Amino acid sequence: MSPSQFSSVPFVPETAFGIWFLRTHTWEHHVLRVAINDLKQLVDAPLPDSPTIVDVGCGQGISFRLLASAFRPRRIVGVDFHAPSLVLAEAAAHTCRAQADRAIDIELLHGDCANLPLPDASADFVFCHQTFHHLVEQDRALSEFRRVLKPGGVLLFAESTDAYIRSWVIRLLFRHPMHVQKSADGYLQMIRDAGFAFGTHNVSLPYLWWSRAKDFGLLERLGLSHPQPGKRRETLVNVAAVKTG
Repeated sequence: MSPSQFSSVPFVPETAFGIWFLRTHTWEHHVLRVAINDLKQLVDAPLPDSPTIVDVGCGQGISFRLLASAFRPRRIVGVDFHAPSLVLAEAAAHTCRAQADRAIDIELLHGDCANLPLPDASADFVFCHQTFHHLVEQDRALSEFRRVLKPGGVLLFAESTDAYIRSWVIRLLFRHPMHVQKSADGYLQMIRDAGFAFGTHNVSLPYLWWSRAKDFGLLERLGLSHPQPGKRRETLVNVAAVKTG
């Protein structure tokens, strides 16, 4: 597709392989769980008691149980544009409610991240994990994230960079709007420009084996490569950014 063809589409839908992969052990435990644990450590303010979390691009709801464990929310709102995934997310929400050690309200909404069906200042956290690189209207989405956050609310943002998304294996197996992909610095600057604040201690640049699609970390394990921060092409960026103003 050309950029002009994306103008009427809020996101680029995932491939069948991608939808299957989101149900795997690798996705839940080596991607999603690791990111949530990392993001929690990046929040430097005291965590609110019984917060409301908006999970933008919640997909099949695999995140619900992990978010409930990490942040002990009173309410999770899952938003996704892919209706078949929301059907699976309802089952995940049911399981999460049943297994939680405290009452938790989970609501699922069909919606566009660039036009969230939520009121202003209604969330303590917006959780955006590996969703942003699918979105075409990224500036509008960030504006919406900021709108629905309460004053001082936190955007929990975890994303793959252009170095990863443009790798041959990812281009083969998944589908993304290539013209909006950004570097780690590009995403961080975009978030700042959208009205969020964070310091270096609120940012993490994980260099995980699965995020290095060129060799999946094989050269490092063989001792043939020793990539150092600042001298490598970062493939992941995590940030806990506070709404300003």
